[in-house]
Amino acid sequence: MNKKQFEIMAKRPGFIAALDQSGGSTPKALKAYGVTADMYKDEAEMFDMVHEMRTRIITSPSFTSEHILAAILFEMTMDRKIDGMYTADYLWEEKGIIPILKIDKGLAEEANCVRLMKPIPGLDETLDHAVYDRHIFGTKERSVILDYNEEGIKAIIDQQFEIGLQVASHGMVPILEPEVDINNPHKAECEEFMLSEIKKHLAALPEDTKLMFKVTIPTKADLYREIMDDPRVVRVVALSGGYTVEHANELLAQNHGLIASFSRALAETLRYQQSDEEFNAALAAAIDSIFEASIK
Repeated sequence: MNKKQFEIMAKRPGFIAALDQSGGSTPKALKAYGVTADMYKDEAEMFDMVHEMRTRIITSPSFTSEHILAAILFEMTMDRKIDGMYTADYLWEEKGIIPILKIDKGLAEEANCVRLMKPIPGLDETLDHAVYDRHIFGTKERSVILDYNEEGIKAIIDQQFEIGLQVASHGMVPILEPEVDINNPHKAECEEFMLSEIKKHLAALPEDTKLMFKVTIPTKADLYREIMDDPRVVRVVALSGGYTVEHANELLAQNHGLIASFSRALAETLRYQQSDEEFNAALAAAIDSIFEASIK
């Protein structure tokens, strides 16, 4: 583990930029950016265009370590280059921003009101490649809670910790992401029960275990303050979950110590058709607003 990166992640003000749209969400992300399906002929060109989008964000003068602690990358992005450098090396060496890797392979079908992660074949090999070849600091893995079901929520937390501890065994810091859907009709109850399960798992771990959580901004403000004080927890970050950047920032500011890890909310005003000046100004405005909400 890179000690300087760990200190930044644990203590510095800022937020995490989520640039990890994968195969299923890439067309939607490109469409929101102003790139329609008729502008690429196949999947390879689609991924080229999304890498161009990510490159434009990462290389923007607005995208700096003054406000951004880390960026979450899709696995294919990790093995692509920016200005002749692998993306993670560019982030850290040129920008001072910590690289993190999305490792889940998407969601399984719904069962017990949740969607677990699909199996992740070859995970140990991927983690070794990420650490030794691509200099990745940590990982992120997502599953979703759609409604209140104790069996389902327990299964989500069990799986998140199982995968997270596998990641930690490679010297990386895992970000466990048990997302509670913002349209969940029993969102607050799910969050309370999920927190109780998280606390049980944390209590069973050695204190030198280090992990993070990425959660939906809770219905009850400051719900996750308690686990922020746990010595095993490096940071708790929030996803935007489909909220607009304005609404996500408003909710985030009510949760002290919770910082953003936004994807859609970060990029919602960015367009392929913008001039560099317009693009950089729009990105700067989004970054500034998310940063301000993250340091409340």
